[in-house]
Amino acid sequence: MRSRRALAALLAPPMLWLVVAYLGALAVIFATAFFTTDPFTNLVVPTFSLENYRELLTPTYLGIIGRTLLIAVLVTVLCILVAVPFAFFMARVAPRRLRGLLLAAVLVPLWASYLVKAYAWRTMLQPGGVLESSFGATPGYGFAAVVLTLTYLWLPYMVLPVYAAFERLPESHLEASADLGARPWATFRRVVVPSLLPAIAAGSVFTFSLSLGDYIAVQIVGGKLQVLGTAVLQNITLDLPFAAALGTASALIMVVYLLAVRRTGALENL
Repeated sequence: MRSRRALAALLAPPMLWLVVAYLGALAVIFATAFFTTDPFTNLVVPTFSLENYRELLTPTYLGIIGRTLLIAVLVTVLCILVAVPFAFFMARVAPRRLRGLLLAAVLVPLWASYLVKAYAWRTMLQPGGVLESSFGATPGYGFAAVVLTLTYLWLPYMVLPVYAAFERLPESHLEASADLGARPWATFRRVVVPSLLPAIAAGSVFTFSLSLGDYIAVQIVGGKLQVLGTAVLQNITLDLPFAAALGTASALIMVVYLLAVRRTGALENL
């Protein structure tokens, strides 16, 4: 009992800091979204109004929200499609002496500067760049460039949990499925996929949330593409309450997404 009280006393300051600095900041953003901006001074007027949320429901901003969601979904799907076979090769095919090297190859890009990686993709995507020289065409700057760049940036966050899931998958389960006459595809669908789903969902929390809130890579390779992050950046100095409403929309989307993946057991894998 005393040890529990001592532990609680030890954890109280950081928990208080979390509540004040993190949840408190979210509460301030949420409250600011109901304020207005003086059109002459650009100062925030603490008067309750739903005008910012009405503006969010206009076709322009609904289009921006939909485009941002589409980018986040596509990046997540591409990360899954690349991560699953690569993680399977790392965990089940590659010799043990090579697994550490492959794992390091996945981790090393995380240590590189975000800006360096984004500008590297800008160089590859530009006319006459690596992609056009190698394949004869390049998507240039825009929607496709943002999806490709974000997929590269966030891929390790999907590979690592999927690799861990393959490592934890008992070999006896695969052998039992084969002994019962299941073909490789049936084994993958009925044995492997259910074991991977929590790990995939856990990785998707990172890929989806990071793509949903990104604006730097969009500015570097997106051309004139508008997403939630860039819309917040453009409004934060001119209309802070509306920028807060845009930020609140992003936070609510993530809350809904987290509630959806919670049923898969993904949060236990984070």
